[in-house]
Amino acid sequence: MADPSPDFQLTRQIHTVLVLHFIEGMKQSEIATKLNLSTSKVNRLIAQGRKLGMVKIDIESPFERLSELEARLVSATALRSAMVTPTVSGNADTKLQQVGKAAANMLMETIRDGDVIAITGGKAVSAVVENLSPERALDVTVVPLTGGVQGKFYTDVNHLVTRMAERLGGKPMLVHAPLFAENTEQRNMLTDMASIKEVFDLARRADVALTGIGSVEPRGSSYYDLNPVPEADRKMLVSMGVTAEFMAHLIGRNGQLADYGLNRRLVALSPEEIRSCRTVIGVAAGAHKARPIQAVLNGHLVNKLVLDEETVTAVLAQMEGTEHAA
Repeated sequence: MADPSPDFQLTRQIHTVLVLHFIEGMKQSEIATKLNLSTSKVNRLIAQGRKLGMVKIDIESPFERLSELEARLVSATALRSAMVTPTVSGNADTKLQQVGKAAANMLMETIRDGDVIAITGGKAVSAVVENLSPERALDVTVVPLTGGVQGKFYTDVNHLVTRMAERLGGKPMLVHAPLFAENTEQRNMLTDMASIKEVFDLARRADVALTGIGSVEPRGSSYYDLNPVPEADRKMLVSMGVTAEFMAHLIGRNGQLADYGLNRRLVALSPEEIRSCRTVIGVAAGAHKARPIQAVLNGHLVNKLVLDEETVTAVLAQMEGTEHAA
């Protein structure tokens, strides 16, 4: 387990800036543009890096092991990049907040003025939203990828869209529709409504998508906050090979949509409809997410992934085990 001190996010950001400046030869103004920071902030990070002794002949990081795990995951998958946080606590909420903070940092480095950001609900996305702290207001539009479920703050995607827009200084556009329609006819009627169609059309053209990766196997899975089902149905889903929840859709081991009636009643975009997004960031924490993450990676549903050290270790072990079995 990685040493929890110094602060992971700050040290990682310092390390990134030092590499860009001293190894890749970028000017401080270029780094500021690339990472969505002010030039003065970049200057301070370089000064802090020097003070911490990180600038020598080589640029060193106290989290080198995490960088190695990131490189292994990217090499084994179609991901463009991965960010791994140190597992410093066995507490699930603490772990999720740390991953959320890292994903918020990745999002801030990714978005630009004029971008459309499309998001799902869920605990992971909620953790990202609560950790956003931009240095300035951004001219962005935030939209939901799904309808909503009332009851808990993290299942209400409109609440998270509004909260993210407030934190970024942008504009929210909401979908006033339930996540689950009563039948496919009602689902089609809802998605054809002008107000809903306008938002979903914008979501299809989003520059950045942010989504959690859910499990259907654990009894306490947050998927069942969206759709409470009897224990017998939960076991049936697992026996059918359903492995993950992604954008509220049930996904099989191969990363394809499961042949399950509920998928056809969702008031939501499908994973296929966000493939044209410039960046699709997946966020997950906890070793119990290893199989769902692998399913999402098998389907090439995200191109960036943020997760904790314990989880990425489980994912890599599982992938290597699958290769040996084959």
